[in-house]
Amino acid sequence: MKKLFGTDGIRGRANEGVIIPERLVKIGRAVAYYFQRHGRPAPEAAPPFESPYRPFNPYVRDSIVSHPFTVVMGKDTRLSGYMIESALVAGLVAQGAHVIMLGPAPTPAVALLTRSLRADVGIMISASHNPYYDNGIKFFDATGTKFTEEVEQKIEEILQADAFPPSAECGKSMRLDDAVGRYVEFAKATFPKGRTLDGLKIVLDCANGAAYKVAPRVFWELGACVVPIADAPNGRNINENCGALHPENLFSHLQTSQADVGLSLDGDADRLVLMTPKGNIVNGDQILALLAGKMHKEGTLRGGVVSTNMSNLGLKMHLKTLEIPHFVAPVGDKNVLKMMQQTGSNLGGEESGHILLSDANTTGDGIIAALHVLGILGENKQALDEVFPVFQPVPQIVRNFPLGRGITDEQLRVLREKALDFLGEQSDVVIRKSGTEPVLRIMIQSIDASLLETFFEEISTVFFAA
Repeated sequence: MKKLFGTDGIRGRANEGVIIPERLVKIGRAVAYYFQRHGRPAPEAAPPFESPYRPFNPYVRDSIVSHPFTVVMGKDTRLSGYMIESALVAGLVAQGAHVIMLGPAPTPAVALLTRSLRADVGIMISASHNPYYDNGIKFFDATGTKFTEEVEQKIEEILQADAFPPSAECGKSMRLDDAVGRYVEFAKATFPKGRTLDGLKIVLDCANGAAYKVAPRVFWELGACVVPIADAPNGRNINENCGALHPENLFSHLQTSQADVGLSLDGDADRLVLMTPKGNIVNGDQILALLAGKMHKEGTLRGGVVSTNMSNLGLKMHLKTLEIPHFVAPVGDKNVLKMMQQTGSNLGGEESGHILLSDANTTGDGIIAALHVLGILGENKQALDEVFPVFQPVPQIVRNFPLGRGITDEQLRVLREKALDFLGEQSDVVIRKSGTEPVLRIMIQSIDASLLETFFEEISTVFFAA
């Protein structure tokens, strides 16, 4: 049973638990050792698409990527990223791997460059939307997709055995100076040819995170007037009252700058939340609905749409009205991608703002998702408030409860049954333990909004009383 990996790689408090130099060196060695033994994924495991931008660098190709095992490594702007990067590189190099370090770069840039540089593994050092004192590691295979649970399990077994045969030779590390520029060109290439963002004014919340350099460049080079905010990271202010978890941060800036659109990314830029000039927040469900309708109309939607069980019932009803197949995956963008591959779908995402457009990239990409939305606005000559909401959401509440009391799975099963009985038909209940934080997430939704708060008051008394 896995103990190290969670919903999205490895995550924890920096300088505690697993996120300490001694453990990180061993993790680096274990990853290198596993792939040196098992090799790259088989060709048939690769996603069924090609990136629209595959940069070529003869120096990197000849001197680095031809090595039997190569890792591309990026990070966000957390202070602890330096320690984690150094420790992982030490372990990887000691085991004979070569490492290409990107510096601060969005998670989707790591996925892209892992593929385009023909590396074996991509590593992103980030705790995504978590506060600065947390950090983590996301892993990608040679196809740019996140490690499967089977691979994670094998790596944990290697770590538990704690036996790494010495490598005949050490590897080496190098920095790739043009990583930001490569991703900028890739992102721009996904925007409709011959179109620009001329005349559009955007407030862009960079979350003081990995995209603080990349994101403003992408939108500005396409012609937009960009008002960047939360674009001055200091190692401790990532996601601090900014970013995708705090879209309200956009509103005052939208008003004072009289901008057309507010875009909010998270710490590693794999999720997107929008805000309209009137202050309405647009989440991932609404973005999925807009993209699905557009792609369905023009015949580019394949397979259907994949979302998670945390999505609003209104999305399900909307897709049914359009006669678009809808598939539900477990929470986590790697689970969404897995179901997309199983169903042949090229659009998926989560209400949190992870949007996967698999014709462009292999992971959630906030910048590319934003470009697709802005492309639709420009084509239809519509304002954001005229487009959203695409569907009327069903009343929904999501609450987090601490897991300190050790609630059993049986208690959770009983709790869900009680919730469904209480809420009646046309309702949904999701109760799950977070894979990234020590909390229990409960989502309930019902067409009868009056029942929601009443239910939470009751369960708080019964299950979570101090």
